[in-house]
Amino acid sequence: QVKLVESGGGLVQAGGFLRLSCAASGGTFSSYAMDWFRQAPGKEREFVAAISRGGGSTTYAESVKGRFTISRDNAKNTVYLQMSSLKPQDTATYYCAAGPRFPNDGSYYIPHWGQGTQVTVSL
Repeated sequence: QVKLVESGGGLVQAGGFLRLSCAASGGTFSSYAMDWFRQAPGKEREFVAAISRGGGSTTYAESVKGRFTISRDNAKNTVYLQMSSLKPQDTATYYCAAGPRFPNDGSYYIPHWGQGTQVTVSL
């Protein structure tokens, strides 16, 4: 069973930056495509970014393109989300997810999810 643990969330002012991490255990990390999703209060979960197994390919939601960067270190079993130029509308709980398919914006089943880390962006 793959376990995913996110970290790095917090409170930041608009225009600031944060780096989220997601550490994986219990599986072969390099065999999974990795994704970041987010969910704001009262809203549906939405796709943020995805990265292929080897890290050579990435995709982003239009709302974060140019501001967020997804990366992974297969030697450390960790995926990252570097977030810059943060906006109040980026406030949400951020989840990492692992699955067999890339790209996957949530249209296909993703079997493994973390518990989430809260990101709050203030004015």
